[in-house]
Amino acid sequence: MTQSMTAFSRCELDTDLGSLTCEIRSVNNRFLDLQLRLPEELRTQEAALRQQVSNRINRGKVDCTIRFRPSVGAAGLPTINRDLLKGLVALTEQVSAELTNPAPTNPLELLRWPGVTAETKLDMEPLFKYAIALLREGLDQLIQGRLSEGGRLKKLLQERCDGIAAKVTEVRADLPQVHESIRNRITEKLEKLNQDIDQERLEQELVFLAQKMDVAEELDRLDSHLAEMRQVLDSDEPVGRRLDFLIQEFNREANTLSSKSQDIRTTQCAVDIKVLVEQMREQAQNIE
Repeated sequence: MTQSMTAFSRCELDTDLGSLTCEIRSVNNRFLDLQLRLPEELRTQEAALRQQVSNRINRGKVDCTIRFRPSVGAAGLPTINRDLLKGLVALTEQVSAELTNPAPTNPLELLRWPGVTAETKLDMEPLFKYAIALLREGLDQLIQGRLSEGGRLKKLLQERCDGIAAKVTEVRADLPQVHESIRNRITEKLEKLNQDIDQERLEQELVFLAQKMDVAEELDRLDSHLAEMRQVLDSDEPVGRRLDFLIQEFNREANTLSSKSQDIRTTQCAVDIKVLVEQMREQAQNIE
């Protein structure tokens, strides 16, 4: 299926650890250019998350952002260093015994003492599994959007192919009349000179001129490129680079057709083909 390189997806996942959000944007680019922004909790898994994206996307500038908001108490209550706490209580009692009317000991002040409490670390393995699942969902949505836009671009390119094919048919149908018109034009000019004409030599020159201006080969190559273009558009593989090459070939044949033209109708058809080719180039730049 033809894929565009422009799409956007956003998905969320609420878990027992907190909420995860994944946003992915992609635009056209010659190669895969991935910018991945992760929360601190997922930094160690960046390589694995990058691999998930590169397995699904071949070309485009991709901005992927994953955000994590931990739920209240997700990491659990802090642990207490009981030995250190007992030592602090004993020291507090000793100091209080030396004082007159000492203030009561504040438990919160004891908890603030360095080393008395330690935060329970969040288990990263479940969080990573949640992030992988969310990223895959985001990629599914993104690719669906790329396929939808790619289908529209494919239709536009097929319409341009039909337009070029119609112009090729028009030029080919006019060729006998064009050759006859050139022959009559040269004959009239020679008759105005009022000189004897070597008919055999004249025929040779007309044949040589017809060969020089013959565009049948260019028309055949345009037909061949059109057939390949339609085949490429039906491919299941990424086709953007192949389309770029074919459009260059279309443009080359259109330029040659224009340079060989000795007839206003052929020239106009060549110009029309170049306009269609340029429109194809604009569309193909956004195909993966």
